[in-house]
Amino acid sequence: MPPGTGWPEDPATVQTPVAADPGQVAVLAASAGSLAELAARQSVCRACPRLVAWREDVAGIRRRSFQDEPYWGRPVPGWGDEHPRVLILGLAPAAHGGNRTGRVFTGDRSGDFLFAALWRSGLARQPTSVRAGDGQRLTGARMSAAVRCAPPANKPEPAERDACAPWLTAELTVAAADLRVILCLGGFAWQALWPRLAAAGWVVPRPRPAFGHGAEVTVARSAPGGAPLLVLGCYHPSQQNTFTGRVTDAMLDQVLQRARSAAGLPAPGGTEPEPGSVPVP
Repeated sequence: MPPGTGWPEDPATVQTPVAADPGQVAVLAASAGSLAELAARQSVCRACPRLVAWREDVAGIRRRSFQDEPYWGRPVPGWGDEHPRVLILGLAPAAHGGNRTGRVFTGDRSGDFLFAALWRSGLARQPTSVRAGDGQRLTGARMSAAVRCAPPANKPEPAERDACAPWLTAELTVAAADLRVILCLGGFAWQALWPRLAAAGWVVPRPRPAFGHGAEVTVARSAPGGAPLLVLGCYHPSQQNTFTGRVTDAMLDQVLQRARSAAGLPAPGGTEPEPGSVPVP
């Protein structure tokens, strides 16, 4: 779907600069002055030939159940609150999920599970997210992915992960003043985050903390006076994990409640953080 052709919530226009290689990704990511401009530039990136070919092939062939729907077929940018207290980080868009709908974690079973939990926790306006322009909004939260394009077999190559990394570094940098919690969905997101945090100005522990569901690590800003950040681990709400019970509604609710209270966000339906919560300053 070319930018500027009327896709709902498309952040880009025909004037948005396009990164054609990893070097240009680094330049365009670092020079974006806002999350809105960063999302626009992410959404037109063409730096990784294998991923560009795959995402566009999928958008052209389409799954039979979506045969009559247009596909986004572009990188899926960060999405949500422009002043996020919580960042939810995943691996990459699904071929027939975000690559179809243009919104991260939207249009597949993982997203259905996640958005229902976000709604229960008070971080989402609606319990479902089916397509861009459906009225869904996040409150105090933003969603992103370590890799912005749908990869074959859901497995990006190391060079593709590294080429995409400046987008995440820039997202962390621009959001730093508001950000208090990062929730990593799965081990890939957890491992991809640490070097990006270091590049964005946080003091990353060594050795790197081990991933696990419910894992918690507090990291400090290297600049004086910068607020600390709580990093949380959560098993990915993939179909395999949710069908087998490795991730349950209760497990996801618990970690989202922890993220919300640590970020100092109000409880669902309330105006103040829950009693006994300890917000990260």
